[in-house]
Amino acid sequence: MSETSTLSPDNCRGKHHVSTTLNYWDDPGDGKPPAPIVIGKGRITNERPHRAHPFLITDIGGDESKYTLDTHGFQYLYSSSTERAFVDDNAIRTAYYDECKQLLRDITGASRIHIFNHKVRRGPTQWHHLGFSNLANRGPVTRTHVDQSYRGAFLRLRHEFPAEAQDLAQKRYQIINIWRPIAAILKDPIAVADANSVPDNDLVGAEMVEDGFKGESWVVRYNAGHRWYYKHRMTPEEVLLIKCFDSEEKVARRALHSAFEDPDWRDGESRQSIEVRCLVCYDE
Repeated sequence: MSETSTLSPDNCRGKHHVSTTLNYWDDPGDGKPPAPIVIGKGRITNERPHRAHPFLITDIGGDESKYTLDTHGFQYLYSSSTERAFVDDNAIRTAYYDECKQLLRDITGASRIHIFNHKVRRGPTQWHHLGFSNLANRGPVTRTHVDQSYRGAFLRLRHEFPAEAQDLAQKRYQIINIWRPIAAILKDPIAVADANSVPDNDLVGAEMVEDGFKGESWVVRYNAGHRWYYKHRMTPEEVLLIKCFDSEEKVARRALHSAFEDPDWRDGESRQSIEVRCLVCYDE
């Protein structure tokens, strides 16, 4: 990455708060765990019931420096990339992965960054309903979630580092997603929730199987006290860091996130973005 910095008022535009709805897990009340999500063989199966609830999503443009990974669970940065199109998977896995690793080293000071997958999204909002091969049409995720539960984070660590996981878990480790627009975001932007507004008892562990790996994510019970934020009209020169897990218990440990509908851009072109998922390990 040619340049990385915190965002300043010079990067900002006028506030654009959005009244919309967010989809929360609708607990059937039968005591059963949420239905598993299964990803593989070109498709995704997700039969969990969700219900929409109204929220005001606050545009933090101009105030980005108030929100950091350890205080709120997310952080916005200016960070240009040499990669622009994100259509060459080999280029993503080499040059762009290297940029992402350096970005996280610079921001966190961590000694070891391991990228375990990425997702490019260019599909329509309702892509889940497209049927077979719907992963080829992957679009935004419009359901509140965290990619890994606390248990799921260790399952991922053990999967990626089977011989080292127990030792690595004795020190601080995190899972951080690097989310970047491929084109300026207007339709279906991404929102993140202040970790301090989300108590652990709002989170429910839910199985997720992806290409044979059985992990666990969080689904979310509705709570009107959740505080949601986003940055209007993000560009490819900006990234959003989303903390999915932190073994350190004295800081913000995870940030709910979800795409949402901005009524002003409902009929716009499908969102284009890339998300890179990283294990971040420390020496102590």
